[in-house]
Amino acid sequence: MDLAEIKEAVESGQTVHWASKSYRVLKDNVGQWLIQCVINGHCIGLTWRDGVTMNGEEQQFFIGNSIGGE
Repeated sequence: MDLAEIKEAVESGQTVHWASKSYRVLKDNVGQWLIQCVINGHCIGLTWRDGVTMNGEEQQFFIGNSIGGE
């Protein structure tokens, strides 16, 4: 998934994961896009400070039970 697809999916209420179901993409209450570890709550930015370069490869992101997840 590319950045626009990820954001659109999250904003439409879908659950987007990164690399495994242990990580999910979210938009917080101040508008930051984050990747959160559901095990310990730790977060990193979905993108670098440039707002374009993602912390992960496009093929690592998937919706819910899509192929490529756990």
